Amino acid sequence: MSLGDDTGQTRTRLPEGGGDPYGGARRGGRSSSRSLVTVVGVVVLLIAAIAFANRGGDDSDPAESAGDSPKSAATAPSGEKPVSAKAAGIPAGFAHDRQGAESAAANYAVALGSDGMFNAARRHEIVQTLADPRSADSLQSGFDADYSAEFLKAIGLDKNGKAPAGSTFVNRTVPAGTKVTDYKDDAATVEVWCNGLFGLAGEKSTNPVTSSWFTVTMKLNWSGDDWKVLETTQKTGPTPVTGDNPVSGSDEISKAVQEFGGLTYAR
Repeated sequence: MSLGDDTGQTRTRLPEGGGDPYGGARRGGRSSSRSLVTVVGVVVLLIAAIAFANRGGDDSDPAESAGDSPKSAATAPSGEKPVSAKAAGIPAGFAHDRQGAESAAANYAVALGSDGMFNAARRHEIVQTLADPRSADSLQSGFDADYSAEFLKAIGLDKNGKAPAGSTFVNRTVPAGTKVTDYKDDAATVEVWCNGLFGLAGEKSTNPVTSSWFTVTMKLNWSGDDWKVLETTQKTGPTPVTGDNPVSGSDEISKAVQEFGGLTYAR
């Protein structure tokens, strides 16, 4: 995935590491005693959750709920109704407030981190839809330079961003959370913590699908009747410890990508 910096140039995030992630030994199974403890723990948590849900009323602190995210609850939805409009297939018409800026940034991170960016026509449509008029040209030229024919060839795609026969190209960005670091009535800076999937799923792929964690920072401007992108940068992490899940084969990854549609609305 590629994102622009504050000079209008862009950077490309390539898959890291080597070796064959579809092979290798799997970790051994957990002991039966630990499995029993896990089951008991889940049951206890479930009972507690049901009891909490049936208490009735709302004991939250109003002052805390009205504050900046994520004071009230980091995993809670924004509380604003989802937007009903779309532009070029991307959610549009976000609220003119902090929560609206967070929702816009999360959705824009999904669009700018999608496989559509590897096709020139779709890339131009995405950028022109999301960019503030003042920065549209610089963002466009930066992304065009980033997704060059040489780059596409290096990762195994043709000039139109299509994967070779028998392979499935994967490039998805999944927001895990948002944070407003600066806000004014017509301007906002929002950080979006993301998980990304990138690579080619296929038996002959030399760029197998890998996952990574990164944070996208977007400077937004209220333009017309919506939030628009002025600048966007990216840094690695925060990255959690990899779990015990065994790595799936290329066929299973290809099937998942084809059967599980990506999300266009986050938060």
